[in-house]
Amino acid sequence: MKQCFYNESVGFFYNNSRKELTSYWRTKDVLVVALGLTVSVIVLLTNLLVIAAIVINRRFHYPIYYLLGNLAAADLFAGIAYMFLMFHTGPRTAELSLKTWFIRQSLLDTSLTASVVNLLAIAVERHQTVLTMQLHSKMSNQRVTILIFCIWATALLLGLIPSYGWHCLCALEECSSMAPLYSRSYLTFWAISNLLVFLLMAVVYAHIFIYVKRKMGRMSAHTSFHPRYRETVVGLVKTVTIILGELGGRAE
Repeated sequence: MKQCFYNESVGFFYNNSRKELTSYWRTKDVLVVALGLTVSVIVLLTNLLVIAAIVINRRFHYPIYYLLGNLAAADLFAGIAYMFLMFHTGPRTAELSLKTWFIRQSLLDTSLTASVVNLLAIAVERHQTVLTMQLHSKMSNQRVTILIFCIWATALLLGLIPSYGWHCLCALEECSSMAPLYSRSYLTFWAISNLLVFLLMAVVYAHIFIYVKRKMGRMSAHTSFHPRYRETVVGLVKTVTIILGELGGRAE
């Protein structure tokens, strides 16, 4: 029968994984917290403005903007998660209960997964509009709501799994050095899952790029295309370029 260590401290697991756990505030810790809180506040304010603009402006009441608004909500959640981390990091880590430590990590994992899955949903939506040559998808508000619900359900599921069993509290040899209370198998699963979503998103955007390039080539070779058709193609190129630019900024 395996022995579990539910009554041990966070420090016990950090020592087991040989990860440094300081008992005093170093200059590096203070700078990291100060910078982290500043970035968190900026992220919160900017994404609140994005969400407010989408809600207030009727021109943005389309599926793509609802998904972009949900992406802003995921980033908003990430800002809250990172702010929570900043208030529970450094020397404070050793004072955390196991439950609080799991909450801290789950918030970060959930917010990141929500952003990644939402980016894939945006890529699929843009792929649909490009293939049908429509500036805006005809997806109903009900379907968009269901899609957004599924995004958050997936993110919460992946973020909460460790708290409900997929940890190393009963198998110390499985503890990760990166997250000392997490099982290495879970971190591998989480990383591969997000990587697969990124790869799928890259394939979708690559197909969009190839398709649009062919369309633009045909348009330049023929002058018989209707002006409205040309405007639609150009509009789709612009929206895809903006989204890819934002995606590139996130990667940096």
